[in-house]
Amino acid sequence: MSTKQFVSFDEFYPFYLQEHQNLTCRRLHFVGSTLVLVTLLTAIFTQQWMLLLFIPLLGYGFAWVGHFFFEHNKPATFQYPFYSLAADWVMYKDILSGKLKF
Repeated sequence: MSTKQFVSFDEFYPFYLQEHQNLTCRRLHFVGSTLVLVTLLTAIFTQQWMLLLFIPLLGYGFAWVGHFFFEHNKPATFQYPFYSLAADWVMYKDILSGKLKF
């Protein structure tokens, strides 16, 4: 894992993408993020607020399976939690827009 201290998100994002080269890992991130959005919207529309408890499990669970079993690295979240959270959503957008291979 990197010990570099990033001074900006723009500097961090290329590192983040380097840590997500395996397509299965990237796809698991995408599935987890999609389930997070679906769960959040479902909780809001049904007012079943207990559903929000599943968000960390869905988001991190799928991503960590991708890292540990397919990418074979440690999630950047462990060292850069805020940049990693933001980068996951940027990567999600980049996949949706076709900028990144899915």
